[in-house]
Amino acid sequence: MRVLLLQAAVFWAGLGVASAVQSADIAPGVPEAKVIESESGWTYTAAPYFWAAGLSGDIAQFGLPEVHIDSSVDDILENLDFAFMAAGEARYERFSIFADVMYTKLGADANTRNGILADSVDVTSKTFAGLLGAGYSVLENPSGHLDIVAGVRVWSVDTTIGFNGGLLGGREADDGATWVDALAGVRGNYFFTPEIYVTGWGLVGGGGADLDWDVSLALGYRFTDTISAVAGYRAVGVNYNNDGFVFDVVEQGPIIGVAFRF
Repeated sequence: MRVLLLQAAVFWAGLGVASAVQSADIAPGVPEAKVIESESGWTYTAAPYFWAAGLSGDIAQFGLPEVHIDSSVDDILENLDFAFMAAGEARYERFSIFADVMYTKLGADANTRNGILADSVDVTSKTFAGLLGAGYSVLENPSGHLDIVAGVRVWSVDTTIGFNGGLLGGREADDGATWVDALAGVRGNYFFTPEIYVTGWGLVGGGGADLDWDVSLALGYRFTDTISAVAGYRAVGVNYNNDGFVFDVVEQGPIIGVAFRF
């Protein structure tokens, strides 16, 4: 779950950065900025990023009660064991193909909402989320663009839950699930100057999960034709429930990233 938040690092920062960088063409009344383009007309963006997201929601495994997690950004950073997040995009005229990958491993404290069952709960979560999609620009001018996008996101989550004290004290279980969701929405950016821009997106869908959504908004700065940086806020939610495995969480927090365009 927390992994979700962090991973769920994937897409917002990476895509946001990618979008922003590639659309950094020109602002009205300003001399044209140089556009880096391959001989084939394609442009490419790679964007590593970090999402410091807090996690809240419910998780459960078959045969055991749901536990509730409500971890702040500070809690997540303190218990984060490993995180990898990156995004990329290839764009040709109004068409784009993008990808986002997030993997996190972290620990967190939880509770059963019932002190009789356990005094406290320890949760360790490993989460992978990979998004692959395509888009088409329905609005495009020298200051920016707005894309209609659609894609699929693969989730793979493994959680270990350990109960301390109470009736379930000493019980520990490990379980996991993998599923695929279809998503659709919009993403785009707008340049106030040749260097400063705003970028964001909104996606919603489902499939394996009852609901899967992802929104973000960020401010970017273009240092050169090939390097940009972005900072903003992202929130991701997913509600998966199948065969006693529950992963119903929301991850949200600040995000920062760097984009390299070539």
